[in-house]
Parts: sequence; structure tokens; C-alpha cells
Amino acid sequence: MNSVQTRSAERALSGGTWLIVCGAMLYSILTVTPLMAAHTAEKWDWTAPILPLVVDAAVVIVVKLDDVLARLGGNGGRWPIILRWMTGLMTLALNTADSALKKDLVGVAVHSVAPLLLIVTAETSLAYRGAIARAVATLEAEEKAERERHEQAARERAERARAEAREEREHAAQLAREQREHEAKLARQATELEERQRREDREARERAEAAEREAREHRERAREQREQERLRLEQQARQRAEAEQRERAEQAERERREREERAARERAALLERGPAEGKMPEVEARRIVAAAFEAALSVRQAAEMSGWSVGWVSARYAEHRDPGTGGAELAIAGN
Repeated sequence: MNSVQTRSAERALSGGTWLIVCGAMLYSILTVTPLMAAHTAEKWDWTAPILPLVVDAAVVIVVKLDDVLARLGGNGGRWPIILRWMTGLMTLALNTADSALKKDLVGVAVHSVAPLLLIVTAETSLAYRGAIARAVATLEAEEKAERERHEQAARERAERARAEAREEREHAAQLAREQREHEAKLARQATELEERQRREDREARERAEAAEREAREHRERAREQREQERLRLEQQARQRAEAEQRERAEQAERERREREERAARERAALLERGPAEGKMPEVEARRIVAAAFEAALSVRQAAEMSGWSVGWVSARYAEHRDPGTGGAELAIAGN
């Protein structure tokens, strides 16, 4: 729990305490005023609420000052304790006196609730406030220590940053010295390299001329080899093309025979059904008519097998014989 939550609990305790105090004061005034009016001269009846107000004011003073002392962590000695208990006992006596004089034990018990609750609440809230004050002080000390640790860590980070910056400056200066020495070394090496390069250039030109002669001879030999290889590859390509062409032709022939065999099986299966019991769907009827046409069956046989009219079947036969004719019009006329 942090200090914010602790202070929130302290505010809740203070609010509840004052709520109980105000309720007890109001109840005490309403209870004690009739008793005081009954024991006061008739012309002084208007002074009846003064005594409960004075006692309750003492209660308010005790509760408020206890609250302040608890916040400050102080101790008022024995007199605040005497005043706190004296006001509590006075409130208890005044609230229960009327019922006690009437020997009404239930009334005594009922009217003692608010004073006893006020006494216990005052003592309990004092203990709670002391504990909360100590907890707040502890939390504040911990927060202060944490802030000091953060500040110390920040100072250490700043010191490390300064040390790193100093090291970086020294490193940069060392790099600059090394760079100057390196540049001087490179200049010497460049001079030596230039001399060596001139010698190597002369040797390279001589080697290049010899290599050029050898390259020309090699190119001639390579050209002859490429020509021979080209002729060999062309011959192999022609052979592969002829083999692929023969294979494609054989594959096409096999596929054609398979299609024909499959179509023959389908036609045989359709024709084996026999005469139709009723008019078949048009798609199925067209398949049967096509199979009958391929099997060279008569129009009437095809009509019996499909369940459609002879005119419709004649129109389908006409379509199969000459797809460009107006088979659709003949089918409509037949139906």
C-alpha cells in the first residue's frame, strides 16, 4: 500500500468518525432535552438544550484535537484521556437517566447504544489514526529513501556519462594521431607502389601480347569445336523432334480409340435400357437419341426408348445429320 491509499483510508476513517459523532450528538440532544426540560424551572425551559450542546461540544473538541495530534504524531498526556472519558460518560448518563429513573431497562439499553458507540469510536479512531500516522511516516520515509536512491543513481549516471565523454575525446585524439601516421605510411607506400606498377605494366604488356596470340589460337580452335557441337546438337534435335512427333501421333491415336470405345460402351448402355415407361428428361432423351442415331436405329425405336414424340426425335436426327439445319424449329413442330 502506498501513501495515497493510506491517506484515502485515513479520510474514510475521519469521515465515518464525524458521521457517528454528528449522529450521536443529534440523538443526544433529542433524548436529553426533554429530561432537562422536566428538571428545569418552567420559565427556564428554553435552556434545556444547552447542557447536551455543551457536552457534545466537548466531544467535538476531543475528537478534533485527537485527530490533529494523531496527524502530528504527538501525545496530549492524561488530560485528553480524562476529558474524552468524562464527556463520554456524561453523554451516557444523560441519555440513560430518564429511562433509569423510570426503571425501564430496555430504554436504558436502547439509549446507551449511541453514547457507548461514541466512546468506543473515539478510542478506536484514536488508535487507528495513530497507526495510520505511523504508517504514513514510514511510507514517506521509504519514498524519501527511494527518491534519494534515484537521485544517487542519476548522479552516478551523469558521472559515468562524463567519464565516457572524456574517454571518447581521448580516443578521438588517439584516432587522429593514428590517422595522420597512417596517411604518411600510405604516401610512402603509394610511391613504392607507383614504381612497382610501372615495372609490372611493362611485364603485363609483354604477357598480354603473348596471351593475345595464344587467345587467337584458342578462339580458332574453340570456333571449330562449337561448329562441330552445333551440327551435332542440330542432328540430335531433329531426331528428338521426329521421335516426339511419332509419340504424339501414337498418343493421339490411342486417345481416339479410347474415346470411341468409351462412346460405344455408353451408347450400348443407353440402348440396353429398352422402351421408356414415360417421357424422359430432355437431356437424357437427347443422349438416347444420339446413341440411337450412332447405332443406326429407326426414328420410331428412338422415340420408344426416349418416350418423346416421333417428330421431336426426327428433328434430333436431322440435327445429327446436318448440325446447320433448323433442328430446333422441327422439334417445336413435332411437339
